Amino acid sequence: MKVRIKICGIVHPDDARAAVDAGVDLIGLNFVPSSPRCLELKVAEEIATAVEGQIERVAVFQNAPSEDITRVLRRVDLERVQLHGDETEEECEEVDLPVIKALRGADLNAAEAYPGTLLLLDNPTEGGGSGKAWNWGDASTLIESGYDVILAGGLGPDTVGEALEDVGDVLPWGVDVATGVESEGRRKDPAKIAAFIRAVRAAAGA
Repeated sequence: MKVRIKICGIVHPDDARAAVDAGVDLIGLNFVPSSPRCLELKVAEEIATAVEGQIERVAVFQNAPSEDITRVLRRVDLERVQLHGDETEEECEEVDLPVIKALRGADLNAAEAYPGTLLLLDNPTEGGGSGKAWNWGDASTLIESGYDVILAGGLGPDTVGEALEDVGDVLPWGVDVATGVESEGRRKDPAKIAAFIRAVRAAAGA
């Protein structure tokens, strides 16, 4: 089974191109106002255009009004939307693109509220974008229950192998990293991306 790799918080077209060249499967473009990686629409358009047709592009929102999501989707070509707040199942269904719903930790009760939705599991106390590790093995319950899961939170070239080992024999749909492959200015480091991919492939036996 292939474990897909998502690099989140892309802030420059060159970083998106580097992700494509490295063999990454998805990139995340951040539209959360409180995030240091939040993009202006013009920059987001430049990033999305630079890798059009080469990689899945994901827009990340957190408790955003539907009109804000619509405004972005009208301007920027994207393949998925990631909702990182307290959005309901109904709000997920209102989005015209496939949705990734972020959860705090491996909460089975919360997962049951989003049947059929790709789930991103992040640190249960620190929340998304913190880059803080957690007990990744907890995700195995959801994976074994048939949920498609993206593992996130504190992942990097030195930790992603351990995280994948912790979840056991049934691997997650994907893994997500931002802080773990960054250098100065929130820019992504091609060497760290390559090391991250090698670590994922080694742990997944691919």
